[in-house]
Amino acid sequence: MVEINASTKISVKKTAPPPKAATGKPSAAVGGHRGSAPPLKPSALASPDAVASLLAKSKEEQKTFVFDHFQKALGEESIVKSISTPHAASTTKDRAGAAADVAVAAKELGVAFVLKECQITEKMQLALFPEGIDKLFVNHVSDPVEGGLRPSMSALSLASMETEATTAGSLGTDSKRGKSTPANAREGSLLVIRALCEIVGKPAEPFVVGAFLAASLDECGSASSSVRQAAEDATSAIISMAHPWAFPAVICPLLLQSLKSTEWRVKTTALERLEQCAMVNASYQVYKLIPKLIPALTDQVFDTKPQVAKATKSTLLAVCNTNTNQDIKNAIPAIVNAICKPADTNKAVSELMGTTFVVPVDASTLALLCPVLARALKEKLAIHKRQACLVISNMSKLVISPESIAPFGSLLVPELKKVATNVQFEEIRDEALKALANLTKALGDSYALAAQTQTDGDRTVTTNTTTSTSESAQQAEIMESEQARVEAEQKRIEAERLEAQRKEEEQAKKEEEERKRFKEAMDAQRELDLIAAREAAEKKKEEEIQREKQRLSTKSSTGTCQGCGLKKCKKTCMFYSGK
Repeated sequence: MVEINASTKISVKKTAPPPKAATGKPSAAVGGHRGSAPPLKPSALASPDAVASLLAKSKEEQKTFVFDHFQKALGEESIVKSISTPHAASTTKDRAGAAADVAVAAKELGVAFVLKECQITEKMQLALFPEGIDKLFVNHVSDPVEGGLRPSMSALSLASMETEATTAGSLGTDSKRGKSTPANAREGSLLVIRALCEIVGKPAEPFVVGAFLAASLDECGSASSSVRQAAEDATSAIISMAHPWAFPAVICPLLLQSLKSTEWRVKTTALERLEQCAMVNASYQVYKLIPKLIPALTDQVFDTKPQVAKATKSTLLAVCNTNTNQDIKNAIPAIVNAICKPADTNKAVSELMGTTFVVPVDASTLALLCPVLARALKEKLAIHKRQACLVISNMSKLVISPESIAPFGSLLVPELKKVATNVQFEEIRDEALKALANLTKALGDSYALAAQTQTDGDRTVTTNTTTSTSESAQQAEIMESEQARVEAEQKRIEAERLEAQRKEEEQAKKEEEERKRFKEAMDAQRELDLIAAREAAEKKKEEEIQREKQRLSTKSSTGTCQGCGLKKCKKTCMFYSGK
C-alpha cells in the first residue's frame, strides 16, 4: 500500500476550459471607423401576409397599428402595458424591429399618411428637439451661437482627451446638454429615421432631410453609446438617400454648422458625412462648393482632439479630389499635406512648379492653391518666394472667370507687394511685380464685371444695391490704379535698367579705348626700348673693337710709341719699322 505524506508529489493534468461564446455588444475598433450597420428588419410586418393584413384593416386600425409600433420603437410599450402583465424590458433589437415596422407601414400605406396623419413626425420632433429646431443652434444661455450646435455644459473637451470612452465626467449627462427626453425614445426616433431612409427611400426624403439631419448630428454628442450609434447610422442613411442637389442648399450648411460644435464626436460625424458626400453621393456639388468648404475644414486641422484632426485630413483629401482640373491632380496630396502641416508648404509649391497650367483655372482650383501660395510668400528663403510668384503669375493668366479670383485678392496682393519691395534679389522682385501685374489685372476685371452685372441685372435701385454697386466700382478703380501703379513701376524699373545698361556700355567702351591706347603706348615704348638696346649693343661692340685695336697697336692713344715714348721711333726701338 502506497503511503502518502507531506513530501509526496502528485502531478495532475490540466485541461483547458472550452471557449465561452461571446456575449454583449461588439466593441468598436479604437481610433477607427465603425463598420456599416446591418439593414433593419421588421418584426411584425416581415411577411407578405402580415402586410396584406395591415392593408385590409380600416384607417383607424391602421393608425392604431402605426401608433403602437411607434410607441414600441420609442421603448414606451412597457409603460403603456399594465403593471400586472408580464413583459421584458425594451432592447435595441426590439426598438429596431418596431422602427422597421413603422417604415414598412409608411411604404405600404403612404408616407404622408404615416408621418402626417398618424403624427409620427410631430412625435419624433418632440423626442429629438422638444424646444424646436432653432434651439439646436443656440448655446446654454440662449444666445445665438457663433459656433455650432448645442454645446456641452460640462467641462472643456480638453478634460476628455485622455480616453476615447464617453463618460459623465468627460461629456456631461444628456440632461446637462438640455436633453430631457429618455435615451430610449431618442434612440427609437433615430431608428425610425434610419428605417424610413433604408426601406421607404426617396419618397421619405422631404420629411427626413433637414431638421432630422440636424437632430441626428446633435445626438452624436450624446452620453449614451446606443444613442450615438443610432445617430451616426441615421446621418449616414440620410446622406445616402438624399438627392445630390440637396447638398448645397440643406446638407452643407448643417454640416458646416456642426463643425462649430463643442462636442468632438459631432465634429467627427459631420466630417465623415462630408467625406461620404464627396466620395459617393454628391461629388460634383462638393466640387462647386470647395471655396466655401476649404476655410471651414482648415479651421479643424489643428483641433485638440486627434480624432477630429485625423478625420479632417481624410475629408480634406476627399473634398480636394473632387476637383476636375487635371493640371493639379497629381499635386493634390501635397497640397493637402501643406494645409495640414505648414512645414510641407515648400514641397507643395515645388510640386506646382513642375505643373504646366493649360486648363482654365476656376474658383475651386483657386481655393486649393491660394492659401498654400500665400503661406509660401511668407517663407524666409527668397527662392521659395520666387517659386510662389512664378506659380501665381502662370495661374492668374488662366483664370476662367474674373469673379472667381476676387475673394483671394486680399490674400495674395499684400504679400506680393512685400516681396516686390523687400526682397534683396532683383530677379525675384521682377517676378513678384510680374505676378502682381497679372493678378491685379484679373482682379480689376472681376470687380468691373461685378459692378456692371449689379447695374444691369436689376434696374430697381435700392440702398443696398446702390451701396454694393458703388463698392464694386470702387474696388475696380482701386485694382485699376494698383495695376497702373505696378505697370508704371515696371516701366520705371525697365527705364532705370536700360539707363544703367547704357552707362555700363559707355563705361565699357571708354575702358576699351583706354586699354587700346595703353596697349599702343606700351607697344611704342617697347619698340623704343628695343632700338635703345640695339644702339647700346652696337656702341658697346664698337668700343670693344676700339679697345682691341688699341691693345694690338704699338702706338698709345696719344700717338707716341709704347716702347720708346717718341712719336717717331729710333732705330734702336724694338718697334722701329724702318720708315
